[in-house]
Amino acid sequence: MSPVDKTDDEWRATLTPKQYAVLRKHDTEHPGTSPLLHEHRPGVFVCAGCGQELFSSDAKYESGSGWPSFYAASDHAVGTAEDSTLGMRRVEIHCSQCGGHLGHVFPDGPQPTGERYCTNGASLVFKPEE
Repeated sequence: MSPVDKTDDEWRATLTPKQYAVLRKHDTEHPGTSPLLHEHRPGVFVCAGCGQELFSSDAKYESGSGWPSFYAASDHAVGTAEDSTLGMRRVEIHCSQCGGHLGHVFPDGPQPTGERYCTNGASLVFKPEE
């Protein structure tokens, strides 16, 4: 896939208000509100903005954080940036294809990576295995 480049109006036209707020304006959904939090079927989680595969259901786990969590991202699917908002230093994760904000990654996840990709469900679409 080639990088996705849309105007703000094009993003607003293709995303729901919540998806737009999370993906384009770095909003965060309230914990425990995403239906994807309890999604356990085999499949993949793709970016709601551009459709790029971000996470396999094999890497999803119950972190207790209130957001869908994964211990690994798909190869080259997620970029990172330092986030110093809210008076703390965190590592933001974004879609490498469209730049959409996904959430944050923390070093407190399970093995084999030890990472917790804490992801807004509004930034994802689940595609079950066929």
